[in-house]
Amino acid sequence: MKIAIEGCAHGELEKIYDLIGSIQEEQNIAIDLLICCGDFQSTRNLQDLQCMAVPQKHLDMCSFYKYYSGEKLAPILTLFIGGNHEASNYLQELPYGGWVAPNIYYLGYAGVVECNGVRIGGISGIFKGHDFLKGRFEFPPYTESTKRSVYHQRQIDVFRLKQLSHPVDIMLSHDWPRAITEHGNVNQLLRFKPAFREDIESNRLGSGPCEDLLQQLKPQYWFAAHLHCKFAALVEHKDGQQTKFLALDKCLPRRRFLQVLDIPTEDGESQEDQKPQLRYDLEWLTILNLTNHLISVRSTNGYMPGEGGDGDERFNFTPTEEEKAKVLHCFDSDLTIPDNFLRIAAPYQPPGDDDGRLNMSIVEQPQAYVNPQTTAFCDRLNIDDPLRLAMLMTGHKLNTSTYVDSGPVQTPASSKPNKRAMTNADELDVDDDDDDDVEGDDVKQDETVQTSERPVARTSLSSTLPQPRWCAETESQESDLSTTLNDSLVSQATTTPHKSFGDSSLSESLPVVNLNLSSPQQTTDGSAVADSGEQVPNDVVQDTPPIKKFKRRNQTIYANEDD
Repeated sequence: MKIAIEGCAHGELEKIYDLIGSIQEEQNIAIDLLICCGDFQSTRNLQDLQCMAVPQKHLDMCSFYKYYSGEKLAPILTLFIGGNHEASNYLQELPYGGWVAPNIYYLGYAGVVECNGVRIGGISGIFKGHDFLKGRFEFPPYTESTKRSVYHQRQIDVFRLKQLSHPVDIMLSHDWPRAITEHGNVNQLLRFKPAFREDIESNRLGSGPCEDLLQQLKPQYWFAAHLHCKFAALVEHKDGQQTKFLALDKCLPRRRFLQVLDIPTEDGESQEDQKPQLRYDLEWLTILNLTNHLISVRSTNGYMPGEGGDGDERFNFTPTEEEKAKVLHCFDSDLTIPDNFLRIAAPYQPPGDDDGRLNMSIVEQPQAYVNPQTTAFCDRLNIDDPLRLAMLMTGHKLNTSTYVDSGPVQTPASSKPNKRAMTNADELDVDDDDDDDVEGDDVKQDETVQTSERPVARTSLSSTLPQPRWCAETESQESDLSTTLNDSLVSQATTTPHKSFGDSSLSESLPVVNLNLSSPQQTTDGSAVADSGEQVPNDVVQDTPPIKKFKRRNQTIYANEDD
């Protein structure tokens, strides 16, 4: 199976698909799967654009909306993770992954799927120490602070990935794993990016959690982006296994942003024999189910269970065969990811020639919406939607879309403005000049952003949500808190003790808990009913929970290089 790997997409889907089409025609090959390593920018409309943390000069609808609306169809099955330039409100609707458009699949905050026998894992966003231990408390409309913290990685996602026991073939991240430069041609990298020297020498370039995942999971391949340059490395693990690492550039002319690999599938069938198809990973589904009680939606720090903790609390969630069998039964023994994409927001309509210049200052952020894909997934696996929990905990109405999809969703053919400027500490300028302020992990919380006129009192989750059956005979607990550029390296053959994919050619041109809140009830008058049983009128003013505004300090070039 031929897989195209792309670095930072920055919304340029048309250009990427056109390039892949040219490669297929020139080399007489068929590329089966496209993988994008973040900064995908799945903006459906101007409201989504206002939820994206980028400099105002780079606010651009680009071309994703054409694939969302059905005007165009993605010619290749596309899989992506999130970065730090995203329509965060849309991706937050799909915390466990889902279709953002026909034939385009988002992997979620963290996830593992299979494509024709190839096991692909990934983690979205970037690492920032001051948000890593927090819960998923953000939801739109965002403040300037939460617009950035929403795409920062959280410990629960790393914790869940560490529970995997079976080999992962391909791992994806937006951040580079920390210390990865020790395994490649660092001198060549510094000639291209001399500003990286200080962070490399102080071992601050890259993500510590990704480094931990690299050392534990030992995937055959690890692909990343974020730093807008190409860099290859070969990691030799202590047990003799190898990981081929490759970071790629952004989608611009004369930049090295695309690479093609030929990876044999598990059964050796060619593209002509088997259409690429995504399937859920059973071990990952079971881990999600077993760790559902660890979800936190609080803005304070929490911790995952560990060895030597209190009492008999479980800390190892690597699933047993019996636990996996229960989850498989929930899916009726069919792990094929359903083609259940549904538009719940109106797509962008380009202005006509006589409409004049659009004033972006009048465009507001959208409210948070519950996505039917996530609702169906959570109902089936009996887990919770973090976005729904965050809204319920702060007393907000659960919004369901009233948009009527007037056009048919295309089915893939068989295989084949000016708003107030805001310094973004996570920003990596899409130009090569690094001119944005940076933010360290040590921050001061000295200023509270003003909230709405009617502040919502923060109540405990246990008082807001129904008591699950698994703890009905015990004391009430708060379910979310208790613990809550040397290409030759990459092209070398890899010999590993687990499933081998052979030599890969790289083209230079190229227990089941019952606390489940995923289904809101509706009354006859159309108003929502919260899971606590209280009816919420349609005209209730939605309040924004108090958010801390951080004072940022310049510390590292890496922080400047784009969150």
